[in-house]
Amino acid sequence: MGYTGDFDSERMARAYGKEMKISPRHSVEICNTIRGMHVLGAKDLLEAVMEKREPITFRRYNKCVPHQKTSKGPGRFPVKASKFILGVIESAQANAERSGMDSEDMRIVTAAASKGRVTRGYMPRAHGRWESFDEETTNVEIILEILED
Repeated sequence: MGYTGDFDSERMARAYGKEMKISPRHSVEICNTIRGMHVLGAKDLLEAVMEKREPITFRRYNKCVPHQKTSKGPGRFPVKASKFILGVIESAQANAERSGMDSEDMRIVTAAASKGRVTRGYMPRAHGRWESFDEETTNVEIILEILED
């Protein structure tokens, strides 16, 4: 399990969410939105998305995505992915506190999502047949860095 960014253990904290049952496309859009944000601002944004007050603007996977009133272009409210990514951010904050850093005064340096393992499933149908479906999983990594004064 490797990380995509460089890591300095004295100034940074990290967390990795492995094979979470969320949409890879929604995860990529959320990570592109929160990358570079202050930790508290990113947490507030994800909580607003879960309450359907603030949409995530879709920049890459935006085919047939409707415009929202408060977004600048096509957007959605990926509630489930926001909940899981918020958990990874809180885990990175806990890792920062364990290392003796101030977890409130950090920014998100790396936020990356990639496809995880595909779980195959089968659903029985009529007349002894079945149809298969694939369940996608997503790997999410978050790296936090202390803000310089």
